[in-house]
Amino acid sequence: MLRLKIFLKESLRRLGLNVSKLTASELIGEFVKKCCPVTTNHELIRIGHNRDGGYLVPNDLDGIEACFSPGVAETASFELEMAKRGIKSYLADYSVEAPPVQNELFYFEKRYLGNQETDVFMTLDSWVKKTSADEEKDLVLQMDIEGAEYDVLLDADPEILNRFRIIVIEFHGLISLTDRFGYKNIDATFNRLLRTHAVVHIHPNNGSRRFMIGRYVIPNDMEFTFLRRDRIAYSEPTTTFPHILDFPCNPNEEDVKLPACWYNHNTELASP
Repeated sequence: MLRLKIFLKESLRRLGLNVSKLTASELIGEFVKKCCPVTTNHELIRIGHNRDGGYLVPNDLDGIEACFSPGVAETASFELEMAKRGIKSYLADYSVEAPPVQNELFYFEKRYLGNQETDVFMTLDSWVKKTSADEEKDLVLQMDIEGAEYDVLLDADPEILNRFRIIVIEFHGLISLTDRFGYKNIDATFNRLLRTHAVVHIHPNNGSRRFMIGRYVIPNDMEFTFLRRDRIAYSEPTTTFPHILDFPCNPNEEDVKLPACWYNHNTELASP
């Protein structure tokens, strides 16, 4: 439902039609500030291709039992690299019949991830409980599900979310931060994650638009990496972007640098 509302609102906005009141610039600032990435005692490494499907994660993978990876793409470079480290991956997507490659550590389910249980959808809670019963084992969540991430995360049990030591999500439709309905949902989603996890990296998708509200530049789609707070011995604000291991999602286009407002709140912004 949220994906549909995002699509409709963005379509209407392109026609110059406002469908709700705009979010105050001060609220946008509060949201951006709490998402400020931190550098921790775990250096960032790249898992997967040097393009879409590869992500920066903390080098804190020892003891991880499994990776949960909803949204199956044309490649599985992230999951293959996990397999090389002895970490099994659970993949799910109703739109395909199987992962793009086979591996003895891959376990596929032909269903979408959502906030209900049907023949087509399953919840994150049920998926994790069914496949990873040992609650003492840490997990990784790597999710790119085209806007359904908000419904999934808001529905998830906090205890399930806390099992994920590392969470990597491409958040879509961040343009909806500009209206009050969208802001409420996106802010609630991030608040749920930030209770137990800290943002350790952000990378804009260079295939998406950017927009501006007040002095804040917001890329519409961005990859966020979170690390559970109990794994952080020390942290400090990250002050330099892009990371040396960042690569454009679309290799045929120039990469998009993370706008300064996301990591340096004393810097005036250039136009998008």
